[in-house]
Amino acid sequence: MATDVRQRNNVRVGGKGTQPMLFAHGFGCDQNMWRWMTPAFEDDYQIVLFDYVGSGKSDLSAYDRRRYASLDGYAQDIVDIVRELDLRDVILVAHSVSSMIGILAAIQEPDRFAQLILIGPSPSYLNDADYRGGFERADIEGLLDLMDKNYIGWANFLTPVIMKNEDRPELTRELHESFCSTDPVIARQFAEVTFLSDNRSDLPRLTVPALVLQCTEDAIAPQGVGEYVADRVPNATFRQLGAIGHCPHMSHPEETIAAIREHLAGVKAA
Repeated sequence: MATDVRQRNNVRVGGKGTQPMLFAHGFGCDQNMWRWMTPAFEDDYQIVLFDYVGSGKSDLSAYDRRRYASLDGYAQDIVDIVRELDLRDVILVAHSVSSMIGILAAIQEPDRFAQLILIGPSPSYLNDADYRGGFERADIEGLLDLMDKNYIGWANFLTPVIMKNEDRPELTRELHESFCSTDPVIARQFAEVTFLSDNRSDLPRLTVPALVLQCTEDAIAPQGVGEYVADRVPNATFRQLGAIGHCPHMSHPEETIAAIREHLAGVKAA
């Protein structure tokens, strides 16, 4: 079983510390997107990286449409990894949809997690009455339809919207290449699960302390969504970043690292 989970999720373990820091990538990405941040934590933590099944260098033969028809299947990937490596006192650093995936994993195994660091979280991407998720249902259905008809065209449209930071086109190119290297059928299902899930009712169920990092000018998780998450998670801290776009771990790693370090130092001092 040990090699199965490690190979299935392309698990990589490094770092010089003992407390695990587990990094969970977002939709269309893989563990390589964390390379600007992990060196800052390698001396103090055990660094654990992985790819969700269907992403990066994971075992594509392990993909099961039924398992990954909801975010619970991806949460089970995280649970499987922490159980397999017998990780305790885990600091989970989660980007975008992995924030909700991480919350589901921590609800299932609260005793294994010490802190959740949620970067650009959104419990629902759809506007609903008083809740502004950023998209109308027709917008999401249009994007999913474009994925079906012209996957490359969809990637061309969405990656600059996600990344922003027009002055650094190499970041948009990297995100685009990552999207385009993902199996289109798997990406299409993951996109539907990501953008049509509603995890607002799960937020109050999280007992693990969390830091919510909200980006500026984020078209995917707009202003107010991070505050919504922080208001409804029982033990959450909210921090507004100056970083622009939806991927501050790539575009503004120094600020993101500093925010995480400051938060963890405060936790230790408390």
